[in-house]
Amino acid sequence: MEADQDFIERYLDIYSDTSGVSPEKVRNWGETLRNQGYLTRKQLYDIAYESSTRSAYHVKKNPEELCREVTSQLLGIDGDFASIAVVSALKGFQAPTASCVLAAENPERHAIVDTRVWASLERLGRFEERKESFDAFDYVRMIEEIREISEDTDFSPEEVGYALFAHDVERREGTLH
Repeated sequence: MEADQDFIERYLDIYSDTSGVSPEKVRNWGETLRNQGYLTRKQLYDIAYESSTRSAYHVKKNPEELCREVTSQLLGIDGDFASIAVVSALKGFQAPTASCVLAAENPERHAIVDTRVWASLERLGRFEERKESFDAFDYVRMIEEIREISEDTDFSPEEVGYALFAHDVERREGTLH
């Protein structure tokens, strides 16, 4: 099964019925980052809370200055691995939550990823196994596949990520973990 234009359109249409991160919030985070030139600890907490309520409290352990430094530097980083690794260095920002910051910063290059996105990529034959946790290397693998799908359709990587999330919501049997 291959993700094509109709596949992405179908699952984008149902994304709003899922528990996924709101695209409007992601756009707002991106605007804030670009306008301020950084994100504060409070703003990062809000992102983490939206993405992973259980681990968001860890964000409060980051010094304010470090939050601003890391996110301001993000605007100048070009590589995928370096970008995800820098954000993942902050407490409370494992790769899936860090991907929210990257997607906000540049939705034309990045997507929000998690176990649902990985599972959809596996169902599409792009990965051979399921994974339940991710690191920077896994993010790079996922974003490369997502960009390939994006290039084959009229959708941004961010939109492809949302569609893959919705696909898993519809297809998964049983619990998430």
